[in-house]
Amino acid sequence: MAADHSFWRLLLKRWYFWLLILPATLFLLAQLYFFLCICWWVHYNPESTSFMREQLAILQEKNPNAQLKHSWVPYKKISTNLKRAIIASEDANFSDHEGVDWEALQKAFEKNMKKGKVVAGGSTITQQLAKNLFLSGGRNYFRKGQEFIIAGMLEAVMEKERIFEIYLNSVEWGVGVFGAEAAARHYYGVSAAQLSAAQAAKLAVMLPNPRYYDKHRNSSYLQSRTGLILRRMGSADLPSNTK
Repeated sequence: MAADHSFWRLLLKRWYFWLLILPATLFLLAQLYFFLCICWWVHYNPESTSFMREQLAILQEKNPNAQLKHSWVPYKKISTNLKRAIIASEDANFSDHEGVDWEALQKAFEKNMKKGKVVAGGSTITQQLAKNLFLSGGRNYFRKGQEFIIAGMLEAVMEKERIFEIYLNSVEWGVGVFGAEAAARHYYGVSAAQLSAAQAAKLAVMLPNPRYYDKHRNSSYLQSRTGLILRRMGSADLPSNTK
């Protein structure tokens, strides 16, 4: 009888051991995978992102032949107007922070508490890229924590300009539209290098909800916000290579 109790206690201990160790091991392996991918992308362009593949799967449920509009262009071939507009609209402190803008997060939290719902995110360009590269579109505390970790990896390994280059080439800009080149051609019939200040400002304003604005291109909010971003663009600081 005592032997039976000892056996079950030992089995239970082993069960608790694996219950703790296995998830921790899988978590660490996932972090290693993310880190190795980021190191590779310092020099090589990602062919797609987790978010792009997710959206393609959704489109192909309705149309098996659906394809994404996406074409990679080097950083220097993307209009400075678009770069300034996105920083002015999405992340004014991009050149200065280390992946997370804690002040912006605090302001977003206070604004959301005041409104009683989520109306502001506070995510930086680096965080948005982290989410697009590896994570799902869902919202929970674990995913947000993972986003912080990946953002830290990106900032530790990559130059700011490289982070911005990948972001500009992979961010969603409409239904099946990804990257600056595809967006410029989809909305204006020009290359990313040819975008005017007004065109760039409008594209930047579309980013928080691109699929909606793809179908509502003349909304009053889009027009008024575009004017505001146009006025802010002149003071937007572009990143420079520092590593």
